[in-house]
Amino acid sequence: MNLVVNMASESDVSVQGHGVHTAYLELATALERRDDVDVVRGRYGERVDCDVYHLHTMGTGVWPKILDPRTRTVVSAHVVPDSLVGSLRGARWWRPLARRYMQWFYRRADRVLAVSGTVAHALETELRVDPGRIEVLHNTIDMAAYRTSPEDRGAARLELGFDDDAFVVLGVGQVQPRKRVDLFDRLAREHPGMTFVWVGGIPFKHLAADHGAMRRLMERAPENLRFTDVLPHPEVRRYLQAADVFCLPAEQENHPMCILEAAGVGLPVVARDIPEYDDTFGHDVLRCRDATFGEALVHLREEPLTYRAWQERSRRIADRFDSAAAAERLVGIYREVAAAASSAG
Repeated sequence: MNLVVNMASESDVSVQGHGVHTAYLELATALERRDDVDVVRGRYGERVDCDVYHLHTMGTGVWPKILDPRTRTVVSAHVVPDSLVGSLRGARWWRPLARRYMQWFYRRADRVLAVSGTVAHALETELRVDPGRIEVLHNTIDMAAYRTSPEDRGAARLELGFDDDAFVVLGVGQVQPRKRVDLFDRLAREHPGMTFVWVGGIPFKHLAADHGAMRRLMERAPENLRFTDVLPHPEVRRYLQAADVFCLPAEQENHPMCILEAAGVGLPVVARDIPEYDDTFGHDVLRCRDATFGEALVHLREEPLTYRAWQERSRRIADRFDSAAAAERLVGIYREVAAAASSAG
């Protein structure tokens, strides 16, 4: 008999244009391709007759599910307290309250899926979640959907108006201090011979951290830097296909979907050297500090052998984080959780 899973992310009915929503869609789609699971999406504000709830967000719309005593719950931990600082207005001040709420929410789940080892550590040490309930399950995507041929790349560049000889450096994400979009802007000013594009905007508007400063940064961008605002996901993929290099200078990330997408396309990835990447991307991304991002971009543009070597490292990322393998493992987790409920009953 098929497992029935109610998978929910309140981003279905609220703000999209961020990695949690993409992760939810990718995983739901991968599960729906299988013939041993029936996925029911959403149904916010209500209980659902199912074997397992799988929640990706923690707002009031999923409270009836996390509080439902009849059904076991799996929660994907995309966010920990440190994720809020530099993302939402005043987060440094209300972080302690958010920490207490996250602690309550995650500790109610039967299984918490950390998207990285760093998140797992925060769940155990800061949020005091029982380590026996924590499991690391990295974000994944359908890599086949991102595979890009030379013809795909040429068509995308023509569609988006990039010259054949342009060296396009792409960033993806919300325009917020944590992403260090200010550094991306500085790189564009320091390298006028390159074309820089940041795909994203400020979906949370005035709730976002430093909204005014981020808006001014977008308005005053140099001529070789384009901000697209929030785009539908197929259009994001077109920008990835048209680019030469992916660059993410964010100071805090857990397991960003945009790096997976860039790797799926085959772009070399330049990212900040942060510990969150130690157990995920390792040395398959070119890890930089503020002072070395520009040098890395120049090497990739001017040294074809270096460029191809980092393309090959991105292929390793694509091999590791394909959604089919994650769906297989997740079904096993669901069965284990559901079986525990049956034996307890």
